[in-house]
Amino acid sequence: MRRAMAVTTAMAVVAGLAACGGSSSSSGGSVPGVTSTEIIVGTHTPLTGPAAAGYSEISPATKAYFDYVNSKGGVYGRKITFKIEDDAYDPATTQQKVRKLVLQDKVFAILSGLGTPTHTGVLDFLNTNKVPDLFVASGSLSWNQPKKYPYTFGYNPDYTIEGKTFGNYIKANFADKKVCTFGQHDDFGADGLKGVQDVLGASGVTHSETYDVTNTNVAPAIGALKAAGCQVTIAFTVPGFTALALGTAAQLGFKTQWMVSNVGADYATLGSQLKDATGPLLDGMLSTAYLPAPTDTTNPWIALFLKLDQQYDNNAAFDGNVEYGFAVGYLFVQALLAAGKNLTRQGIIAAVEKNGFAGPGLSPLRFSATDHSGFGGLQMAKVEGGKQEVFGPLYTTDDASGPITESSPSQPAPPADGIPS
Repeated sequence: MRRAMAVTTAMAVVAGLAACGGSSSSSGGSVPGVTSTEIIVGTHTPLTGPAAAGYSEISPATKAYFDYVNSKGGVYGRKITFKIEDDAYDPATTQQKVRKLVLQDKVFAILSGLGTPTHTGVLDFLNTNKVPDLFVASGSLSWNQPKKYPYTFGYNPDYTIEGKTFGNYIKANFADKKVCTFGQHDDFGADGLKGVQDVLGASGVTHSETYDVTNTNVAPAIGALKAAGCQVTIAFTVPGFTALALGTAAQLGFKTQWMVSNVGADYATLGSQLKDATGPLLDGMLSTAYLPAPTDTTNPWIALFLKLDQQYDNNAAFDGNVEYGFAVGYLFVQALLAAGKNLTRQGIIAAVEKNGFAGPGLSPLRFSATDHSGFGGLQMAKVEGGKQEVFGPLYTTDDASGPITESSPSQPAPPADGIPS
């Protein structure tokens, strides 16, 4: 009887492993989402909803890059399957979608989950379940907590670094102006404001207003900024609310120097919403960048991504969001290669912490065992004559009280076939 029970138990275990579709790890266990021929990865992103403008282009571009890599044999013989879930930028939906990806689809990792309010709600779940949570598409400081969230890594320069960069530029160019902020009512806006005040001091910000993504009426907030006499206004906004803010300001006769977070400043995305008003409303707008300008076709990375966009992403209108998607895909393939043929979840975490990645970014990635924050530097960008161009030095700093340093950005050339070796 005992022998029969043991055989039955053993068969059940084998059947369970087969159902998971996992590969064997060095410890003899099964790795979710990994077989000898496939790696299943998932993401949550707003294909619809208040943040869909521009952001809905990111994951398809990442998938397009994976399709290209798959056409060349994949990574160590494994093809990448990318499952994209639409969360409509709603935190409750995000939790449902991410649980589905992890518990039902058995993904190996969550890649480039988008949004500060949305991704915040799945941090504990992903780390408790030891799911690699790689290259979050947001600059919140929350992603850089390696002791509390060892499986989570950022990608964007964090919003405090960006706020400090804006503050530094203001000190040099608008020292006598009244500075204000208009930010999303979550860590996005709060972290950005913190960075500005780290440089200008609390009294250096004359007035602050926030918005909620569920309310598109920004007139009261913009009216309050006008009443405060704001001469320079820093917007920590997603693209849809950047367009709303600038359009409402024009209607109210509020003239200010706009400085907009890189996540909400893509010229093509804003142009698709502002239509005929694009030129007059965006001319002179300042922002930041950590990837080359998508219009810079002389840049070899832009040339590569344009080619792949045409071949694998249905020739989508190429802008900063499409570029972002390709860049994240390239970094993930680098991480997979660094993790080795015997792919495990802990192995890819160790590979990302080891770092050494080089790609299209204008500044180095800061990944280490004690830093999970992503890019640490930014350049300024400006819209002039219908073009958004990057200019000036690369500014690097930390998310605390560290100094801001200037350097010249440098990029390696992409591999000849566009796939990291």
